[in-house]
Amino acid sequence: MPDECTQPTAQEMRLADVLAALADDHRRHVVRELVRSEDGTGRTCTSFGLPVSKSTRSHHFKVLREAGLVHQVDRGNMSGVTLRRDDVERRFPGLLALVEIEDGSAG
Repeated sequence: MPDECTQPTAQEMRLADVLAALADDHRRHVVRELVRSEDGTGRTCTSFGLPVSKSTRSHHFKVLREAGLVHQVDRGNMSGVTLRRDDVERRFPGLLALVEIEDGSAG
């Protein structure tokens, strides 16, 4: 049976937490991939191909979840994530569009 992980409501989402979560290249990659997917698309945490250990990958998804960017459901030894697109757009209009177009070449 799936185990729903705790996450903030849309009203509890804080800009500082969201920006801190998006400051990491790996986490931004995950969000960008989800933004570019069809709305409501669920993916396993391993499907993003992050070149990190399992514990580090778990940490990255915990940060994204606790910031309110993703909804995560644990299914035994697998976790699935979906982007909380509507909540993020309502709370921080335009933020996901900026993440989608960012290509890492700035700076």
